[in-house]
Amino acid sequence: QVQLVESGGGLVQAGGSLRLACAASGLTFSDYDMAWYRQAPGEERTIVAAISYNGKTTYYTDYAASVKGRIAISRDNAKNTVYLQMSSLKPEDTAVYYCAADPRGTSPSLSNRRYDYWGQGTQVIVSS
Repeated sequence: QVQLVESGGGLVQAGGSLRLACAASGLTFSDYDMAWYRQAPGEERTIVAAISYNGKTTYYTDYAASVKGRIAISRDNAKNTVYLQMSSLKPEDTAVYYCAADPRGTSPSLSNRRYDYWGQGTQVIVSS
């Protein structure tokens, strides 16, 4: 069975940083594209970032944030883990963050697709 387990969330003050991790099991991790989604209370779940199976391609909804180094997705295929590094956090970053997986080759797009597998999420709360 496929399992995705997120960790690293918590309560942090504005301006702080967090590194979320998603440990995958029950799949050949290096054959899967991975993504991070977020969902705030009363809002739809939306994609934050995604990374291809080999780490050579990334996607960020907030491209400017990635350029400034405030957000970065990465993966370590040897550890079957994908990460989401977030810094300069703001209260609006408060949400449950979910990890998702999809087999490579399913779509040429990292964002415009339905991911097959999902974790239970990890809560991020940013206080002002």
